[in-house]
Amino acid sequence: MTLFEPMGKTPEPSAAAGFVPSQSEDDVARYLLRPLFDDRRETLLLAGFDAFDRLLRLECVDGDATGRCVILPRSWRALLGGGVRAVVMAHNHPSGIALPSDADIGATHDAALFLRTLGIDLIDHLIFVADGHFSFRTAEML
Repeated sequence: MTLFEPMGKTPEPSAAAGFVPSQSEDDVARYLLRPLFDDRRETLLLAGFDAFDRLLRLECVDGDATGRCVILPRSWRALLGGGVRAVVMAHNHPSGIALPSDADIGATHDAALFLRTLGIDLIDHLIFVADGHFSFRTAEML
């Protein structure tokens, strides 16, 4: 008997596969995104790039009282109105645990589907902690 996994099942995240230590971060993660996070509360950043990998827009979404970040339509409109061809999502986990939650995984896949319908690529979703970040792309979850 052969068992088949259901179509569309999200792979389980692997800490080793998706974790990038801070000393190995690329310039975008180290110099553009990391300095914008506060260690005390969760914040989400949406970075929009043009076809030549130039940063066009950076949207910041602060977490609510529960710590959850909700991307409102006005944030998407502000980000996507002006030649954006690629998006990087990034947020921090003040808890220090880099693994994505079920909500993180769901939000990433919803954003990727939404952007794909507009012809825009979701390049990666990064989850920052003090000693590095988790990359959905590196973990092959995108």
